[in-house]
Amino acid sequence: MSDIELLKRLGWNKHFADEAERLGFDVDDIVRVSGVRRKGFVVRRGDESWWVKAAGRLKRERLYPVAGDWVVVNKKNVITDVLPRRNALSRGAAGVSRKEGGPAVEEQVMAANLDAVLIVCGLDGDFNLRRIERYQTLIYNCELKAVIVLTKADLQAKRDEMVKEVMDVAGGVDVHVVGMDDEAGVEEVRGHMRDGETVTMIGSSGAGKSTLINRLLGEELQVTGAVSDAVGKGKHTTTKRDLIMMPSGGMVIDNPGIREVAFWGDEGGVDATFPEIDEVAGMCKFGDCSHTHEPGCAVRAGVERGEIKEERLENYLKMRGEMSQLADRQEKGAGRSEKERSKGLSMRIKEMHKRKGGKRH
Repeated sequence: MSDIELLKRLGWNKHFADEAERLGFDVDDIVRVSGVRRKGFVVRRGDESWWVKAAGRLKRERLYPVAGDWVVVNKKNVITDVLPRRNALSRGAAGVSRKEGGPAVEEQVMAANLDAVLIVCGLDGDFNLRRIERYQTLIYNCELKAVIVLTKADLQAKRDEMVKEVMDVAGGVDVHVVGMDDEAGVEEVRGHMRDGETVTMIGSSGAGKSTLINRLLGEELQVTGAVSDAVGKGKHTTTKRDLIMMPSGGMVIDNPGIREVAFWGDEGGVDATFPEIDEVAGMCKFGDCSHTHEPGCAVRAGVERGEIKEERLENYLKMRGEMSQLADRQEKGAGRSEKERSKGLSMRIKEMHKRKGGKRH
């Protein structure tokens, strides 16, 4: 099998081929990141996987590879370059200090070059409509396709009622229901993993992501098992991100459980998650209507008529507020970065003049 065919099995397409040619990269040196570890990365070409490290400058330049990236690896097994991403699923970096309870201003890229993102939610204690809405907003902010997968359906007596509740907030998104005795639901999910396509899963810890992956594979699998034969390691953990090949030819990037859904990206994701609110918001009497107390508010009128649910509006307003704060903090952060760059340049110029002055005396 040719090098190009090996790459195509992993999702290589014209977009990446054009980028590689534009940047002068040799296709023989290009591989895909299939695993991220503290001490390095696992990369893949066809069925072959091996360990590599990343050049230090990539971290300094904020181009550190993530699962799903296409990268250039040199003869010393060092990643020297990351191809421009077609897209990425990002959130505000977890654990970043936040003054006044506001959003983080650092981006954490969870996975790159995706065809869809599966929101995995259990029909048990994990079930939370407001969290599903937050996941949708996170995905839409990144301009990605969302799919909802409801797991543990066999454990829930009110299954049909809960599924209907999700359908009501899904906004036309595909919703699939999976139980231990339900192969039809698993087959529906497989339909999003066609040959060469990549999806990732997000959800809280215990939502059933790893179990779903095993069902999709048709076998029990330690998530890093596909890598362990090549690198001598492999133990299932919820703290790693791995790209896993499916029998269908598609790929799944398994993500650790998300404890915190901090936003990143464009605020248009909020409007996309709440289309019934976005549709009437432009009819308000005031252009800057907050949809809380103003006269002539079309959104509040929709709530009173029962066309918009109060709890949906509350979540909408909460997320719009977070996105507004994020935009302000990003703008201030960009201003500080520019100021720091200017200050650094000024100091370097002064040092250069001093050195020149010293030579003249």
